[in-house]
Amino acid sequence: MDNPKARIGVDIGGTFTDVAMEYQGKIFSTKVLTNYTAPEAAIIDGIAGVLSDASLPFSEVGTIIHGTTLATNSLIERRGAKTAFVTTRGFRDVIEMRTENRFELYDLNIVLPPALIPRRDRLVVDERVGSDGEILKTLDEAEVAALAASIKAGEYESVAIGFMHSYVNDIHEKKVRDILAAEIPGISISISSEVSPQMREFQRFNTVCANAYVKPLMASYLNRLVDKLRQAGAHCPVFMIHSGGGIITVDSAAEFPVRLLESGPAGGAIFAAEVAKRYGLDRVLSYDMGGTTAKICLIDDATPKTAKTFEVARTYRFKKGSGMPISIPVIEMIEIGAGGGSIASVDGMKQIRVGPHSAASEPGPACYGRGGDRPTVTDADLLLGRLDADNFAGGSIKLRSDNSKSALSREVGAKLSIDENAAAFGVCEVVDESMANAARMHAVENGKELAEYSMIAFGGAAPLHASRLCEKLGMKELLIPPGAGVGSAIGFLRAPIAFESVRSAYVRFARFEAGKVNSVLKELQEEATRFVHAADPNAEVEMECTAYVRYVGQGWEIPVIVEIRDYAENDGASLRQQFEDAYAAYFGRAIDGLDAEIISWSLRASSPIHEAQPVRRASRTHAAKVPTRREMFDARAGKYLPADIVERTELKVGEYVSGPAAIVERETTTIISSSYEAIMQPDGCLLVTAKNA
Repeated sequence: MDNPKARIGVDIGGTFTDVAMEYQGKIFSTKVLTNYTAPEAAIIDGIAGVLSDASLPFSEVGTIIHGTTLATNSLIERRGAKTAFVTTRGFRDVIEMRTENRFELYDLNIVLPPALIPRRDRLVVDERVGSDGEILKTLDEAEVAALAASIKAGEYESVAIGFMHSYVNDIHEKKVRDILAAEIPGISISISSEVSPQMREFQRFNTVCANAYVKPLMASYLNRLVDKLRQAGAHCPVFMIHSGGGIITVDSAAEFPVRLLESGPAGGAIFAAEVAKRYGLDRVLSYDMGGTTAKICLIDDATPKTAKTFEVARTYRFKKGSGMPISIPVIEMIEIGAGGGSIASVDGMKQIRVGPHSAASEPGPACYGRGGDRPTVTDADLLLGRLDADNFAGGSIKLRSDNSKSALSREVGAKLSIDENAAAFGVCEVVDESMANAARMHAVENGKELAEYSMIAFGGAAPLHASRLCEKLGMKELLIPPGAGVGSAIGFLRAPIAFESVRSAYVRFARFEAGKVNSVLKELQEEATRFVHAADPNAEVEMECTAYVRYVGQGWEIPVIVEIRDYAENDGASLRQQFEDAYAAYFGRAIDGLDAEIISWSLRASSPIHEAQPVRRASRTHAAKVPTRREMFDARAGKYLPADIVERTELKVGEYVSGPAAIVERETTTIISSSYEAIMQPDGCLLVTAKNA
């Protein structure tokens, strides 16, 4: 991956496409509006912009690392390929029956989200594999050939195959894939034993269906992107960031696009983790707010928290359980529909609501003057004096405050009998409180106390709201890194080449099978290493293995880090002790007298992680010069106050700015509320601390 040429990170968001380029130790960055019709066009425009800033041609681009929300948006909007789902006879309705859990216990009219694949497109094969991998009913190839004829006649673009217990024995899935590929040349096929070889059929079936649903779309997009880059003169490798925070090849991404669902947010978590490492922070809350959503992630010991499942497209007030479960390794975070483009409204109970719907880039917030007429968070920020109408997004978009006033007055103010300024304050308070509640909930679920944490904020809208969020959460310290407006794109440049292989393989400690464990570990190592070396054949590979373990009779597992080595039959006792130590750390004590079992395994292989250079914190020396001032609404004071307006590039190390103030830069603006002050640090970070701390 070492290359003296420019390295570029690109993050396609719901409103903006962010581009960050690293060249000779400098970062060049820009934001351009996302092009929904041709997303690759915005990427080319953004890359051209940063190359122009550095006076470089496209031929000087050595590497491009890309993350995108296109796969996620395709699932949310149900805008994917016509897909057939082939499963074991008798299990056609698993993805519709779900787990029968009620995500809203007292709603008598609860509506379950519809299955991704309609029932008419779910087809069955009379085969069966047992939970131990034994073939109970042999596959009939003539039946599969007839099935292929039906799929061809139905003009399906993609096929998902998910059989019972195929994570133990995948012979039937592979045989059906081979027959379909021979009978229908060119059709896209995904099998669950490769996409997500894990137990729990509802989650596994959903994951393979999601992969098949977005596969033709993503393959077409990635091919167009590579072609456009070559036409522009960039003959360089293109890599993708995946949900677990690593880099994979375009070919791997096209084969397993479901791994890209949380790729953009993953880059942001990597960005925050590196900043945390530079400052020696053990407890960090990562806060990423863009144009469409806000993401919050807990980072302990400079390592983002990870999980092996998550939900996409939650339909019921962002309730856990109301979305589509996806079983892939992912950086764990909580995501809410609260971004700069989130639309504000008044509900039937005269309460202000913000999101989850977004004005996105087309037509955009009312103040963009691109046809949008509904009020958004950006419109509210503009009226509160937090944004400069003439210098938004580096001056590329001229904001119209008259449009914002009209929209807020009509859609919020008139319905609540308040003026547009009060409406703007209400909208911002609602969105800030929504994010604060999400952070509190995420912390409680993980047994954390946020007052002990520092916040690292990035994304185009996060620095505007971060100090108010800190006030609400009682957090005393906030860091705004340089390049915060394009933080996820910079995070891509810090990501290692990595892949996480997962496998369900049942092992009970009372009957420990060393041979089975060693076989599973060997398979995982070979698979994960193959993906890493596909991106860089010379990469040094570091590995970490996690076993997911539970007591017999429990419904879910906890992660336990285990050694990668050859195990002997008497090693079951030491592994059990590791599990009990981890269980006691989670729940206070282990349970006596119960046997335990390993349900699944996860092995992460990666190239060495980028080393962060430690930063010695600068204390405040003298106040920064204040070139201009303007009236800005301060939430703590509850009124408009004179605020200092300072260019971030003009601040020297140790200079401080006392709130209320706005520190402006090309991609974002950092608002310092009246209870905080900001000190410029040696690495360009703004350290924002409470005045009474």
